[in-house]
Amino acid sequence: MITDYASLSKTIGALTEGETDTIALMATVACEVHHFDNRFHWTGFYRVVAPELLKIGPYQGGHGCLKIPFSRGVCGAAARTLEPQLVADVNAFPDHIACASTTRSELVIPVLNNKAQLLGVFDIDSDLPDAFTQNDLKALSGILARTFAQAVRPAP
Repeated sequence: MITDYASLSKTIGALTEGETDTIALMATVACEVHHFDNRFHWTGFYRVVAPELLKIGPYQGGHGCLKIPFSRGVCGAAARTLEPQLVADVNAFPDHIACASTTRSELVIPVLNNKAQLLGVFDIDSDLPDAFTQNDLKALSGILARTFAQAVRPAP
């Protein structure tokens, strides 16, 4: 599958130019990415709101979990390790948190600003098994890095 990430990057860049508010950036990215590819069933952010705690942020799709500790699930692993999590089968992931029973695969990318502060994680769920590729990870990581470089981390 060839996906036009260059076009997505250009669109997000134009929509967010000069913006530093983390929530505004998250809302825009979640919307644009969600509607970009029909593999993406749930697309959104979990924000760092306290030490070792994520809380739901802007998203598109069905409901998400309200709180996720860094110690649990795919999102928690991404926040805890600061490493992207590309999960082909969520049922095989230890301690996966099933916010939606239809989710089969997941891609979670830590979101940092240019001060290396963790703002949260970007989570994409798919109802398809093994839906995400290294190309998705690389392209989306680049878009997130550019978009959130100047973001200001709200005080938890």
